[in-house]
Amino acid sequence: MRKWWPLVAICAGACMLLVDVTIVNVALPDMARELHSTFSDLQWVIDVYALVLGALVLTVGSIADRLGRRKVYLAGLVLFAASSLTCGLAPNVDVLIAARGVQGIGAAAMFATTMALISNTYTGRDRGMAFGIWGAVNGAASAVGPIIGGLLTANFGWRWIFLVNLPVSVVAVVLTVRVVTESRDPHPKRIDVPGMVSFTIAAAALTYALIRGAWTSAETLALIAVTVVAVLVFIAAERRSAAPMLDLGLFRNRTFTAMLLAGALLSAAAWAGMTYQSLWFQSVLGLSAIQAGLVVLPCAACAFLVSGQVGRFLHRTSPRWMVGSGLAVIAAGALAQAVLRENSSWPVVIPGLVLVGIGAGLAMASLTSTAMAAVPPERAGMAGGALSAFRQLGYAFGIAVLGEVFRAGLTRSAGASLAATLSGGQAQAVLARTPALSPAVHRAFAVGLDLAYLVAACLGAVAAVAVFVLVRPRRQAPGADAAAGAVPAAEAAAAPVEA
Repeated sequence: MRKWWPLVAICAGACMLLVDVTIVNVALPDMARELHSTFSDLQWVIDVYALVLGALVLTVGSIADRLGRRKVYLAGLVLFAASSLTCGLAPNVDVLIAARGVQGIGAAAMFATTMALISNTYTGRDRGMAFGIWGAVNGAASAVGPIIGGLLTANFGWRWIFLVNLPVSVVAVVLTVRVVTESRDPHPKRIDVPGMVSFTIAAAALTYALIRGAWTSAETLALIAVTVVAVLVFIAAERRSAAPMLDLGLFRNRTFTAMLLAGALLSAAAWAGMTYQSLWFQSVLGLSAIQAGLVVLPCAACAFLVSGQVGRFLHRTSPRWMVGSGLAVIAAGALAQAVLRENSSWPVVIPGLVLVGIGAGLAMASLTSTAMAAVPPERAGMAGGALSAFRQLGYAFGIAVLGEVFRAGLTRSAGASLAATLSGGQAQAVLARTPALSPAVHRAFAVGLDLAYLVAACLGAVAAVAVFVLVRPRRQAPGADAAAGAVPAAEAAAAPVEA
């Protein structure tokens, strides 16, 4: 057992950071009531974490190669714990959002170093087993995130979804100090500061513009302009850098480009809509936090189970068909949830959630391995990091885009004044004051969620078409393992936003 303690320390951090992607969803109505937050506030509570994590993971990996991976992992653990404490004690929503951003920095430090630490600690068969356990733990974390969030929120209050990280962080820090050995890149690359800064500014400005909406306003137009300038600066910086954060030459490979697009749109199509669905479950239908978590459990469970089962078939199946068909099933699942009516209740979305889980399991099973196999071996780490970043950024953008669509649907059905109250998680208060508004409230949520899931279905369909068009069919010698099968289904379990 002694040799597996380093894996326990590494998995503890990875488990926490992935749970915190989805654990917040079921607590949003309680947060809204206590902190008197707006709809945009609720979006930022979720979005800023995924945004910072996705924007920094590539750069933090380069820093860790230079300074020491264990050292950066420990720093991430401490920062994650401190920011979790701040989230749990936040007196207002502004402090909560700021602390969530800092939490994302700590998560990026952990996420960027976990695979390198495992690879450095174990060899041979033990390394394969360690990566399998790591992937299974991450997949389980994504699956049980809503359940843990529901249990803690229902029994102790929403603040405990953050405070529970403290004892886990302490155990992880102690174990890491005692059993994990330090490792560095013997030939570290220069840190790409211009690339990091411009990439982060572009992602943040675009997300802020999407959440803000009001597309004809001067502020939103200015944010779009900042995004365009930052993207151009990033492209120029990466072309001139001797050690770029992201080698733009990789995008000449159609398969690699398709996998990045698939990873980003999968996160947006499959998971982002659950945030607004949770508001419907609790603030309109009156489900408890734990009941809301149980409703979405079939989706995460199907994703985990399917990804584990299809791993054995990856060496015989083209990633073009595996990823493309998975995304098509996700699109069908999103479309199957766009069937709400004024009198609908939660069972109507279960078939769609199951389809989304099955599709995600099919697609995620070979996303990472295909992206890494599509590039030269010396760029495999960069490719894996880029896909992780695009997954998180896709989730952040999905929250923003679907949120704008959802809010537009509420406004169209209920009017601007009532929609602002409903989108802030105050539907129960509205119904308590004016029971006669019940049909209007239910109808408004049905319209808003139907529109959001129609857009999610379109995103999934676009991703499927892109994969089928960009990824060429590949002939394979009998008995040879396809590149897509090089990484077991364990890596797929780490995806949900992912999860």
